[in-house]
Amino acid sequence: MCGIVGLFAKSSAVEERLGEHLAAMLVQMSSRGPDSAGVAVYRDPAPSGSSKLTLYSADVREPWGAVADQLRDAFGGCEDPSVRASHAVLVVDADAADAEAWIRSERPDLRVMSAGGVIEIYKETGLPEQFVEAFALEDVRGTHALGHTRMATESRVTTEGSHPFSTGLDLCLVHNGSLSNHNRLRDDLRREGIEFQTENDTEVAAGYLAWRLREGASLEQALEGCLEDLDGFYTFAVGTADGFAVLRDPIACKPAVLAETDEWVAMSSEWRSIAVLPGAAGARAWEPAPGVVYAWEKAAV
Repeated sequence: MCGIVGLFAKSSAVEERLGEHLAAMLVQMSSRGPDSAGVAVYRDPAPSGSSKLTLYSADVREPWGAVADQLRDAFGGCEDPSVRASHAVLVVDADAADAEAWIRSERPDLRVMSAGGVIEIYKETGLPEQFVEAFALEDVRGTHALGHTRMATESRVTTEGSHPFSTGLDLCLVHNGSLSNHNRLRDDLRREGIEFQTENDTEVAAGYLAWRLREGASLEQALEGCLEDLDGFYTFAVGTADGFAVLRDPIACKPAVLAETDEWVAMSSEWRSIAVLPGAAGARAWEPAPGVVYAWEKAAV
């Protein structure tokens, strides 16, 4: 089942209240996904020469300051961590890929939720309402964001198995549906050097996009490739540093709604999540067509 939400700010007023709006949208999807919730928020670009990691620890007493000290020793600089519940964001004086590789090698007890210049991913088990409160989501500002509420029908409920998934720098994906060929595709992508942390089929879809982008495809081309290479039913919402995109499979049995005003672009599995946004009553709303890529980027609005 699951629920997807997305919000792209077209004005500074919406950017300032992005977290508040996203939280309201996410809570509306609680009945579609009561097992876990997560968001990817794009905000506060790291300074030139630095990168941003979002890390998760299963230990609620994790000494994040000590992790920052380790990164300072390894790379020469790291800002004090910004902690939200079980996650922490650290800005490191290093290339994102290098910083991520260091964490995986030297601190395998920590999970890298996201890496890049602007992305932050937070996710946790439990009701969406509890997630919103625990992560103080309403206080977050940003340019755009995706969210997901999960009903775990194909695997057990864990923080790691929750959405969004990120397998590339500043790239994330949320998914409503299921893929039938994810095991074979996971093996193929591993041979191409794509790494996976879970058995979730959505992570395979994220890995497929990361591989296509690495090979030189545009985001639109990578998503169009999904129509040929991914078997199953899906609605995808994909986040990048510049915006987000939406794709439904050619049969489109999984629901989706898009809406746009002069202030924002929004998507959700159901209209009720969009209805809580300011100006929703006057928005242009439509159901995305099957097999068509819809995308919005900061430079284009």
